[in-house]
Amino acid sequence: MAALKRQTGDNICFSGVGGPAMIEQGLDSLFPMRDLALMGLAEIVPHLPRLIGRLRETVTAVARLRPTVVVTIDSPGFSLRVAERVRRLGIPTIQYVAPQLWAWHPQRGGKLASQVDHVLALLPFEPEFFAQFNVGCTFVGHPIVESGLDGGDGAAFRRRHGIGDQSPVVVTMPGSRATEVRRLLPTFGAAMKRLQDSYSDLTAVVPTVVTTADVVRDVIRNWGLPTIVIGDAEEKADAFAGSDAAIAKSGTSTLELALAGVPMVVAYKVSAITAFLARRLITVDNVAMVNLLVDREFVPECLQEDCRPDRLAEELDRLIGDEAARSRQQMGLAEAVAALGSGTPAPSERAAKAVLDAATGARSSNE
Repeated sequence: MAALKRQTGDNICFSGVGGPAMIEQGLDSLFPMRDLALMGLAEIVPHLPRLIGRLRETVTAVARLRPTVVVTIDSPGFSLRVAERVRRLGIPTIQYVAPQLWAWHPQRGGKLASQVDHVLALLPFEPEFFAQFNVGCTFVGHPIVESGLDGGDGAAFRRRHGIGDQSPVVVTMPGSRATEVRRLLPTFGAAMKRLQDSYSDLTAVVPTVVTTADVVRDVIRNWGLPTIVIGDAEEKADAFAGSDAAIAKSGTSTLELALAGVPMVVAYKVSAITAFLARRLITVDNVAMVNLLVDREFVPECLQEDCRPDRLAEELDRLIGDEAARSRQQMGLAEAVAALGSGTPAPSERAAKAVLDAATGARSSNE
């Protein structure tokens, strides 16, 4: 949105659904974005009536406003349903963040061509995948490379919080959804307690967002070890720079840590029903984005039954205590980051240009 403002001389208006950062750029969100923050079949089913209502509300708003172009962002279960209905109105649709059909549903690539006019991809291998289904797709790069998370001051973070230079610091990242935090953070905490047996001066750091801060604080209340909860972006960068290792939920958090060069173990678990279905649908060997980017598992993945305190503590202990293991993983992380589209123009600028190209084409066809 900021890049669109720059490229149009601020001659642009926004409407839709978004969170605090988008609201800061001038969006008046139709409803709280947290209403859509659900994952997994078993987790979504109880909320289906509300989700269906939000879907109708969104499409109705688009039909009333008649925007020049509609950009749906990630959340394919919701976004692509919106896009498909909007496209019938003759409004160009762009899906920003390609749905991971290459991992789950490759046979659905053909349907995507009927849902959206174009896809903006964050990963370099996605345009080739979607080309086989005649889906227009542009690799714009991953916005994480613009986050500044690779420029933190670790020494300053340790000084602010009274942490010694040699004392181990571990970042725990359970996700940005309350359901994920409640499911994963207790396991992460139990792993940290085990790790504390080997490192008595251990400090945990939990980055959080506004929508989950209260849940995080409730979960960590009985951890019994020094734990720092942070929400500020600059403080997060400093925490990354000052940490020795991390436990991260599979997803964007692994890319954030990779950008900062923080060795990690990836962990995730869902309900038994969701896991049963996922095992029969997934078509890739790895789920961690950093591993997918380099096509090998160099970051350990502790998933479902392996997402246990003892396994996590074992992997963290290796990353903290074995300098060679740390170095090997950091080399892989640098390789993964290099594939994310760093350089100029920045990913946001490339994405904004693609949106404006679609808008210009739409205006021309209507004149």
